Amino acid sequence: MVRRSETKRRLISRPKRIGVVTGGGDCPGLNAVIRAVVLGGINRGWQVFGIERGFEGLLYENRIHSLNRQNVRGIIHTGGTILGTTNRGNPFRFKMVEGGHTREVDLSDKVVAEFKRRRFDALVVIGGDGTLRIASDLAQLGIPVIGVPKTIDNDLAATELTFGFNTAVTTATDAIDKLHATAESHERIMVVEVMGRYSGWIALYSGVAGGADVILLPEIPFTFESIVRKIESRWQSHRNFAIVVAAEGARPVGGDFFFKHKEAGKEPRLGGIAEYVAEELGRLTPYETRSLVLGHLQRGGMPSTSDRLLATRLGAAAVRAIELGERNCMVAYQSARIVTVPLERAVREMKTVPLDSDIILSAKELGISFGEEAPGEKERRRNKRK
Repeated sequence: MVRRSETKRRLISRPKRIGVVTGGGDCPGLNAVIRAVVLGGINRGWQVFGIERGFEGLLYENRIHSLNRQNVRGIIHTGGTILGTTNRGNPFRFKMVEGGHTREVDLSDKVVAEFKRRRFDALVVIGGDGTLRIASDLAQLGIPVIGVPKTIDNDLAATELTFGFNTAVTTATDAIDKLHATAESHERIMVVEVMGRYSGWIALYSGVAGGADVILLPEIPFTFESIVRKIESRWQSHRNFAIVVAAEGARPVGGDFFFKHKEAGKEPRLGGIAEYVAEELGRLTPYETRSLVLGHLQRGGMPSTSDRLLATRLGAAAVRAIELGERNCMVAYQSARIVTVPLERAVREMKTVPLDSDIILSAKELGISFGEEAPGEKERRRNKRK
């Protein structure tokens, strides 16, 4: 007969069972995080399970697999995610097709029940603000969550850096470097659209590093008068070409964002700003203009050394947090250290580029224009309309 105290001791010493899931858009460095979580867990004697294609993977028996050392061998340098991902895996608003019609149902209770049925001790969620908001809601229902911040946009306020950002900036900068040659050869204005949603981190970093002449950010509404002044000054100084880097969330003064798609019930997709700016500059100046959208190219490729290291540190820290009994938190990079912050606070607000950023100040001192409204420009425009 087994005594109750002995049974309790066995339960306490049971190896932890943790799940790991990736959600939202793909991002360079995801596999490095997965590798760190798996190896960190196995080295502690735990069992680690990969959940495929986001949270909805918990609803399907064949989408949950035990992960071992062999599964994560040689993946630290690869892009994408070995677990797959989706932007449509919200269990609180799960889309089901019945009779040719799509309706949304709340399957969050089923996700929680499946988590508990499998006797998982914690769920490591690797995602951006959308995925981590869902994770925060699931945490309120009883799932112990450790979040890992993932986004090329670098727009999570609780962490100074997100993995994937450095690689995306490197890709965008490389594209801008290549455009210099063709812009100068043909004496053209080249307008490059980069990702970033409603924050301008990618545009700012790649624009400054790539030697852009104009950088358009969501944080600084622009006017064409200001952009044209900068371009004309280049031609006057016999620099007969110009590079304009536009964040996808950039917008003119008094104008709205540009969207590719706006459908009811779906988050609108930004896009189209580069084409709009190129067309207007072609109309307002005598110079040839071309536009280029880098798009999902910024999400692909091997993660940079910096992103591999950051992703590995964040993944290992997530396992340490579980070992220490922390829950419903996110690991974050702050002051060159990895710390944990409450998950609810981590997703509370978006991190945008501060207008007093030293990078913006440095760029202005170098002569880069942000297309911002010049003093008295608003009054002149108002009088012109009259």
